[in-house]
Amino acid sequence: MCGIIGVTGRASAVDDILSGLRRLEYRGYDSSGVVAVTSDRLGVVKRSGKLDRLSEALGTDVLTGSTGIGHTRWATHGAPTDDNAHPHLDPTGRVAVVHNGIIENYRLLRAELDGAAFASETDTEVVAHLVARELDAVDGPDLLEAVRRVLGRLEGAYALCVLSADEPDTIVVARQQAPLIVAAIDGVGLCASDVAALIEYTDTCAALLDGQIARVRPGSYEVFDRNGDPAQAEEFTVDWDLSAAEKQGYEHFMLKEIHEQPIAVAETLLGRDDGAGRIVLDELRIDPAELARIDKVFILAAGTSLHAGMAGKIAIEHWAGIPVEVEVASEFRYRDPIVTDRTLVIAISQSGETIDTIAAADHARAQGAPVVAISNVVGSTLTRSADAVLYTRAGPEIAVASTKAFTTQIVACLVLALYLAQRKDRAFASEVSDVLARLDELPGLIRRVVEDDTAIRAAAERFKDVGYTMFIGRHAGLPIAYEGALKLKEVSYLHAEAFPAGEMKHGPIALIEPGSLVVAVAHDGHVFSKMVSNIQEVRARGASVLAIGTESSRAALEAHADVVITVPDAPHELATPVLTVLPLQLYAYYVAVLRGADVDQPRNLAKTVTVE
Repeated sequence: MCGIIGVTGRASAVDDILSGLRRLEYRGYDSSGVVAVTSDRLGVVKRSGKLDRLSEALGTDVLTGSTGIGHTRWATHGAPTDDNAHPHLDPTGRVAVVHNGIIENYRLLRAELDGAAFASETDTEVVAHLVARELDAVDGPDLLEAVRRVLGRLEGAYALCVLSADEPDTIVVARQQAPLIVAAIDGVGLCASDVAALIEYTDTCAALLDGQIARVRPGSYEVFDRNGDPAQAEEFTVDWDLSAAEKQGYEHFMLKEIHEQPIAVAETLLGRDDGAGRIVLDELRIDPAELARIDKVFILAAGTSLHAGMAGKIAIEHWAGIPVEVEVASEFRYRDPIVTDRTLVIAISQSGETIDTIAAADHARAQGAPVVAISNVVGSTLTRSADAVLYTRAGPEIAVASTKAFTTQIVACLVLALYLAQRKDRAFASEVSDVLARLDELPGLIRRVVEDDTAIRAAAERFKDVGYTMFIGRHAGLPIAYEGALKLKEVSYLHAEAFPAGEMKHGPIALIEPGSLVVAVAHDGHVFSKMVSNIQEVRARGASVLAIGTESSRAALEAHADVVITVPDAPHELATPVLTVLPLQLYAYYVAVLRGADVDQPRNLAKTVTVE
């Protein structure tokens, strides 16, 4: 989850590194640090806390040099202290390492270095020690070969960047189950964990594959496999520019990204109909006829993506008539899931680098199941290994709490459900074209909701000090209840839980007492009357109710709820979650702002989970 950037060939590498780290801080902000080659030595500055502390330190401890690497950390091994911040050096100070991931056998490796002086509690520092020892063992200062030898001893996941004072214009990088990209422009070599760090310089990058290692020099990079033989990374072009990763006048990235949802959803839907009523995926590396044989679907995801998958389950079962299980990705491969070549796995990940989801998808593929990826990032690990891909095309999402990624994932699930319905001969081309045409109304409806948030602000002001909130929903409202609770927890730190509304009488209603707050997702539809009954149950026990409904259900809700916020009626009931989540995103945002929380960088969280 940590952020990495390396630069060689610039007049002042540290300035560029600090700029890149600001765009990577959402990947981790427990601590940060920079190392640069200064004359014939390595200069290091690192600080615990957010990036501003490092920036202040660099103002007094100036690092010069044309080559350097930087890191912003989400702590795993060792507390977020100055000593544990990256970069880490060997005892002689000639080798520096930054790392994203976990070295699982670091204790064994550290024990082999008996007598060596360690300055931190991290797993990463052992790599610097091992590389330095290899440099002493090889003929001449060949950093690439030294790193390659060390990689053969590491177990776990890693994206590594290594510097040596002996090769002042060289950065060696390596990847295993953690994202790492390289790029080169005139006279400058670049590497990073995320394109956001490099978009200021170039829109053309190359993603290293697992087991690959690269040598980055001014104006060039060379890629090798684990045996040291020349290899080819996967080149790709970024389809957004620097302005997309900036706030553009909004107070927070989260608010900006909420307001970007009309465009993001429109992009997700763009070009999905080939003109003859057939759904178009972005990448298809499997015979479509194979998908006609599918008799079961697993949706694998984590966090917000899991809730999008819940909405997808409803759509696939409704349109395609295939039974669907939605599974927490981190649990999937630790039991004995029944997977065959007739099982379709849909793996959902905004970044395409979520380690749990990638591992679960790999486990299913090893048993013969085809995999469809839904992701926002072209060229990500998940999309490269999948048999088919649906890109959400939402653009960069910087806020840790996901918003536009979620709504576009739901839309992608709807498109995929229609695709599977066609493969199973359950939908005529005319029907699919009609549904897609109706879904094209969504961007305009989303805009109506996000541009008039007066009632949502008032609700946030009214309930901002409620210590516990219960979210309830049914059918297509249930995934939104889960997502609403997660958003409120993530950004405001208030305790929130979600339950199926029909389960209230089976235990959760015991939590209700006078003064409790219940948020009920109660859009018009075939379960609306049952939601009204559940609202009446909690009101009878003294709870306040904030109801999220649709315009056609407003009158009925106003008779039972304390506060009613409505969204336009959706063009199709299965698309309703795309609209009903919007007030809950805004509600969580405004509650967090009113409580003084750090909206874009909530405590203990990071954007992309790349360690298990």
